[in-house]
Amino acid sequence: MNKWLNNLKFNPIPTLISSNNEALIFFTKNDLLGEKKRDIENLWQLTEPLKLIRKQKEDGSWKYPGGKKEIRSQENYNQLETYRKLGIIVEKYGFYKKHPSIKKAAKFLFKFQTNEGDFRGIYGNQYTPNYSAAIMELLIKAGYKNDIRIEKGFKWLLSIRQDDGGWAIPFRTIGKRLSVAFYKKDKYQTIKPEKSKPSSHLITGIVLRAFAAHSKYRKSIEAIKVGEFLKSQFFKKDKYPDRSSISYWTKFSYPFWWTDILTSLDSLSLIGFNKDDNDIKKALDWFIKNQYENGLWNTGYKHKKDKDINIWATLAVCRVFKNFYRI
Repeated sequence: MNKWLNNLKFNPIPTLISSNNEALIFFTKNDLLGEKKRDIENLWQLTEPLKLIRKQKEDGSWKYPGGKKEIRSQENYNQLETYRKLGIIVEKYGFYKKHPSIKKAAKFLFKFQTNEGDFRGIYGNQYTPNYSAAIMELLIKAGYKNDIRIEKGFKWLLSIRQDDGGWAIPFRTIGKRLSVAFYKKDKYQTIKPEKSKPSSHLITGIVLRAFAAHSKYRKSIEAIKVGEFLKSQFFKKDKYPDRSSISYWTKFSYPFWWTDILTSLDSLSLIGFNKDDNDIKKALDWFIKNQYENGLWNTGYKHKKDKDINIWATLAVCRVFKNFYRI
């Protein structure tokens, strides 16, 4: 059952189980050890999620701390913060739409969906295939996969693809700076993508997470084509300036945010790619080589707020290995 462990240098399970983090222990036993007779709703009563819920505003949002008025409105800052907080309660504590907090957050976020189907505002008037898909991913995981608004979002994503099959931030495809989204003196009307330009693996990897999260779309021809593109870019520099360095492939966060080999492998494993594929094997080998003796992996960041971040990332790595070695 746990043959995936045989491919690692060190067994991470003892460290995960001894973490003193009830949510981590729950997911370790449930997802990695197959102990399914556990009620995920018990996690909703833990101290950390209860603290987060108490800070949720009546309109379903969480307030972004700080921010600059010349960059985006408070409401759009709150859209970004609500996406971030939703990621925590969904990914770390298993919240889904049975909980009123999820319903309120979903109602707030869906306010930002345009008639076209994208979620707009985080980049001002500009399209954000990355944040649109990232918000969709969490809403799907929270139980909204059959919502007509999610279907509308997928149709928009498919309509805005680059010719090579992936995605890019549209204003980047015509060489514009981020200031076109933020600063009044540089603001443009919504810019359409130049589809003949190459895709960005940063943006494509984020979008693919929404496809991988959805039981229908993960099986689509489009998801497979996008997956082929994404894995071909492993350990390469991005075509656009945002987080373009090769080093970002091996810097991780949890809940997932940007594109790296962990988020990519997670998506590819759900879509059905094979562990023996050369690109995937290269990424899996990186994790095998870079595991610490205590069984953990380091995110590559210095996280002061989350002392368990390396353990959460390790849980995600273990899920990936288990998915790829399940056959």
